[in-house]
Amino acid sequence: MRTPDSTTAAAVLPLVGGPANVLTVAHCMTRLRLGLRDRSLVDEEGLRALPAVLGLVADGLSFQIVLGPGTVARVAPAFEALLTPATDAPAPLDGLEPAAPPGTTPVTPTPVTTADRLARRGAELKAARTRRNATPLKLFLRRIADVFVPLIPALIGCGVIAGLNGLLVNLGVLPGLTPALTAISSGFMALIAVFVGHNTAKVFGGTPVLGGAVAAVVVYAGVAKVTVLGVTLAPGQGGVLGALAAALLGTYVEKWCRRWVPPTLDVLVTPALTVLLTGLVTLYALMYAAGELSAAIGTAAAWLLSTTGAFAGLVLGALFLPLVMLGLHQALIPIHTTLIEQQGYTVLLPVLAMAGAGQVGAALAVYVRLRHDTSLRTTIRSALPAGLLGVGEPLIYGVSLPLGRPFVTACAGGAAGGAFIGFFSMLGDRVGSTAIGPSGLALFPLLSGNRGLGVTAAIYAGGLLTGYAVGFAATWFLGLGGLTTTGPDGDLDGASPARRAEQATV
Repeated sequence: MRTPDSTTAAAVLPLVGGPANVLTVAHCMTRLRLGLRDRSLVDEEGLRALPAVLGLVADGLSFQIVLGPGTVARVAPAFEALLTPATDAPAPLDGLEPAAPPGTTPVTPTPVTTADRLARRGAELKAARTRRNATPLKLFLRRIADVFVPLIPALIGCGVIAGLNGLLVNLGVLPGLTPALTAISSGFMALIAVFVGHNTAKVFGGTPVLGGAVAAVVVYAGVAKVTVLGVTLAPGQGGVLGALAAALLGTYVEKWCRRWVPPTLDVLVTPALTVLLTGLVTLYALMYAAGELSAAIGTAAAWLLSTTGAFAGLVLGALFLPLVMLGLHQALIPIHTTLIEQQGYTVLLPVLAMAGAGQVGAALAVYVRLRHDTSLRTTIRSALPAGLLGVGEPLIYGVSLPLGRPFVTACAGGAAGGAFIGFFSMLGDRVGSTAIGPSGLALFPLLSGNRGLGVTAAIYAGGLLTGYAVGFAATWFLGLGGLTTTGPDGDLDGASPARRAEQATV
């Protein structure tokens, strides 16, 4: 019996060119990430018409289908199960009407609504930005993000348990249970370097288990017996950055060995040389260097928010939506992970989460102002719940970015919320998150800080409300150029064609 998730997977597959066009499949918190042989075979209009699809993102490495948290984790394995040799006739889609093949015109014309035009405009803007931003540096950063994205579910699970454990400790209840919860929540973080090494080798073309083997050196207790330049190493020194560097070096050593070692000796010599050479460099160079860099990141983050908190929060909150739009926000994951390793929480994530609050406020203003535009209001209603939980792509690409000015006013809301939290950081009230991944309202269970959970939650809630309010007000007064309604055909009412074109651009 076909489930809704398998139905979605079956609907997506022919619209991305069929099994023969799919090279790789992966997923993160909200997106199904596909490596495709030929991007031109994708029917984007058909994908957007699927009820489960919240948005599309195309970058230099993958084609990403936004399905939302939870849904993507169920659809991804169902999609992978369908990647068998193509048959002559695709299976029916259980009530889903098959999309017209790319390049053809549907038999029954569909009325074009404002939401449709905005969706097309969003797709055009994404494609243009992808072409401009497919630089080697940004592609490399996205590959680094691919190392950490698969770790997010474990980080969230352990973070929630750590938060629950902290609450029990503060309340002084169930003292017999808290040591067990500490072990459960800390076990993954104690060995996260191994997982980072495994994923690094996998992403950069090496043997994953060898990447994990060289990264394991970083957390092995026996490194305490190793002295480098008169300094004794500490287990875990360098953390995830050291593991990342070790596995990356190991991947290049392995590839070098594969080229020069005779095939008859490859199975013995290549793994041994990879682990030996990389392990020595890790012990005598990488761990120390990565340890210094990790310490600098922690010191810089603490100084930034405690000294220039309001200004830093304003800048970070304002710039985060553009990073999300470009898909570069995940390059910050190693920094968040390093802070969690060092301090138990990352102080940057709550500030950056304010960008989503500004986005929600802007979308609400558009919803109220364009009250007669049923198609656009339907889009906002479907995307708003995800936006409240910190999944901003549907609102970005379906509403604010195609309209133009609401995207800018959403950034203003994010800046205000970030400045609010940054101001309290200057007063000594730090707000952090024990894990990465969720934001918006979903971040509350993961909050931590130095003033107790009540104060921390109150400051974060104040930041969200500030972001909502400023995003709404800025969009209401500045984001729509005085337009309040739409005509019966979906066009912005009371505006000339030139004015409408202006409203659809940044």
